Amino acid sequence: MANRITTLFGIKHPIIQAGMVWNSGWRLASASSNSGVLGLIGAGSMYPDVLREHIQKCKKATHKPFGVNVPMLYPNIQEIMDIIVEEGVKIVFTSAGNPKTWTAWLKERGITVVHVVSSVKFALKAKEAGVDAIVAEGFEAGGHNGRDETTTLTLIPMVKEQIQIPIIAAGGIATGSAMLATMILGADGVQIGSRFVASNESSAHQDFKKVVVDAKEGDTQLTLKELAPVRLIKNKFYNQVQDLYKTAPTVEQLKALLGRARAKRGMFEGDLEAGELEIGQIAGLIHDIKPVVTIVQDIIMEFEMAKKNALNL
Repeated sequence: MANRITTLFGIKHPIIQAGMVWNSGWRLASASSNSGVLGLIGAGSMYPDVLREHIQKCKKATHKPFGVNVPMLYPNIQEIMDIIVEEGVKIVFTSAGNPKTWTAWLKERGITVVHVVSSVKFALKAKEAGVDAIVAEGFEAGGHNGRDETTTLTLIPMVKEQIQIPIIAAGGIATGSAMLATMILGADGVQIGSRFVASNESSAHQDFKKVVVDAKEGDTQLTLKELAPVRLIKNKFYNQVQDLYKTAPTVEQLKALLGRARAKRGMFEGDLEAGELEIGQIAGLIHDIKPVVTIVQDIIMEFEMAKKNALNL
């Protein structure tokens, strides 16, 4: 289907595979792009030289468009951006920072820029910064979230009311029915993360993938709001956080418990007890691990069926 998102990125379906830390390497991004959606490499968990390697491997694995997601709190941000330009990447999704910082710099170098927001306020700031599109992400999403805890169902129409540039819905979307619902609410396309975690090509540890498909309603929770709100599957580490909260901890105490590399330990190395297991609420609807091409086909087939059924209401 052709619309503003497929035209903007040169893709077949208005779907973006989210660039997630420890999950979205070149294998996932290239498989997604080869399936007709936009694949994203998640730079947030990569040292600069590792990102360059993933970009180069992705270019060899697909001739379709792909992009890089860059959290702007990255300590080596200038080096990361230089590598993206040097390697000829034409699409960048920015997040976790002020879009004014890098948007103009990237666009001057011929790069399409999309910024991830969690509120109308930040959507307007991204528009003012000159981005080509925004991802409006509800707090159902896995990983780091907005502090306002606005759901996708309410966020999309509120953002649509305020801005005219293309909107990509994210948070709680893993099916064709959800894709149709968000597009009816005003989105031009969707960004999907959790469903692609449970794919053959995801770089997540197999044990983490199994936890995702076994997850039920209520198994995830937003926590650590004093640092940066993050949605996690409940495990031993999550319980330690909750026990610490009972003591009215300081921010420093929370940081000390969090330590370093917990997300890597959980999602990439498969430490299901001491690691951070970041996934969205929609995990309760994900029941299997499949190849990316099958996931995309299933979503599009369900989208078309849901659209046909909606016309018959």
